[in-house]
Amino acid sequence: MHSTKAIAKAERLLERALELEALRYGDFTLTSGAKSSYYFDGRLLTTDGESVGIIADLFVDILIRRGIYRFGGPAVAAVPIIGGIALSAYTKGHDIKGYFVRSEQKQHGMGKQIEGHINPGDRVAIWDDTISTGGSLLNAVDAVAELPADIDVALCILDRNQGGGDKLRDRSLPLFSILRSSSDGRVEVDTATLQSWFG
Repeated sequence: MHSTKAIAKAERLLERALELEALRYGDFTLTSGAKSSYYFDGRLLTTDGESVGIIADLFVDILIRRGIYRFGGPAVAAVPIIGGIALSAYTKGHDIKGYFVRSEQKQHGMGKQIEGHINPGDRVAIWDDTISTGGSLLNAVDAVAELPADIDVALCILDRNQGGGDKLRDRSLPLFSILRSSSDGRVEVDTATLQSWFG
């Protein structure tokens, strides 16, 4: 996929976020307690057919280019998107399987913290719908690294530019984001990232 097509897809995803009210502007307080001029609910996109199609097209292209066939992230964010990624890859002739990371290890059954298709030594991608300070994603990164598995790349819909991306890069983990928060508190297509990754 060329960057022109990738940017067009990202622009449509941003439009869809507004249509679904997954992106709303106003005065909001985030989970961290910080104030924000907008509210973004990535789950309204990952549970919408058109949006999942766009996200999966972009992500699958990156995963195949990097030779990664395992994709997942923290529950609950990772759960809706895994099926979309697996199906999109399958229709393109690739076998990408998913996994998700619980916030803590189960106390019953097999006692797993990581569920799905992942094995020690696998090269994997890890994702969260939104990255702010990176807390939930970094917890999942730690759990996957302990398996141990080789995390090649992190992906997200929206990078809020609140330090999470820097923490990932400090761990030598590149971050791909479709949308980003601008300095004036607006959400925009992450054109620089799309051009860098898709050429």
